[in-house]
Amino acid sequence: MGKGGGCVPSKSRAPLGVSNNEPPTPRGVAGLTPVEQNDNTTFSGSFEEVRSSTQNENLKIFIVFHSMYGHVEGMAKRMKIGVDGIDGVEGILYRVPETLSQDVLEQMKVPLLDEEIPVISAAELVKADAILFGFPTRYGSMSAQMKAFFDSTGGLWKEQKLAGKPAGFFVSTGTQGGGQETTAWTAITQLVHHGMLFVPIGYTFGAGMFKMDSIRGGSPYGAGVFAGDGTREPSETELALAEHQGQYMAAMVKRLVQA
Repeated sequence: MGKGGGCVPSKSRAPLGVSNNEPPTPRGVAGLTPVEQNDNTTFSGSFEEVRSSTQNENLKIFIVFHSMYGHVEGMAKRMKIGVDGIDGVEGILYRVPETLSQDVLEQMKVPLLDEEIPVISAAELVKADAILFGFPTRYGSMSAQMKAFFDSTGGLWKEQKLAGKPAGFFVSTGTQGGGQETTAWTAITQLVHHGMLFVPIGYTFGAGMFKMDSIRGGSPYGAGVFAGDGTREPSETELALAEHQGQYMAAMVKRLVQA
């Protein structure tokens, strides 16, 4: 692996998505044409197809997560701040259904989470212009709760309702070698089967991606946090990276719909 030379954005270049102009009516993703499905439904592969919004409505980025001890939830909330910071784009928080019983959760001493964040169903994903998925790692891949949610999207896969939709990942791991990269890497297969567009952050966070003076989660794949035994709180750098990812995704979505 290289040392990232040339990855820091030029200071002379205007930041992505800073325009105050309202986004124009979406024209779709270049190169995708209507595909006739076996059940005689038609999918255009465009933002125009999956959005019924008007020119004056905000683009919607769903931040869909599973959080056991609150680390991923904390990143998700900070990520929403980043999304909302881009004019014309709105971040909406959702959690996936929990698969463990309340008795098991109590035995695991899982804290109460924010009840104001609704639980999402797979069918609701089609309403998003882009999606950021967050989850803790289990042996280098996503948690069973998030995998169960992806498994419930079979109907959307059959009709390719999510094809062409941008998506990204953010993760939580217990240790430094616990899967900050592999958890996102192994999750890409879910996007591939849906024909979604994986949007990594690369090294767009700039100097913060290269600092070695403190423990920091996150990678070019997306934001991340080290949870340790569950008691470690996310650092400000980890949260700032999550906010940056939200802002970066929002800017990319605006760029796509303006193309």
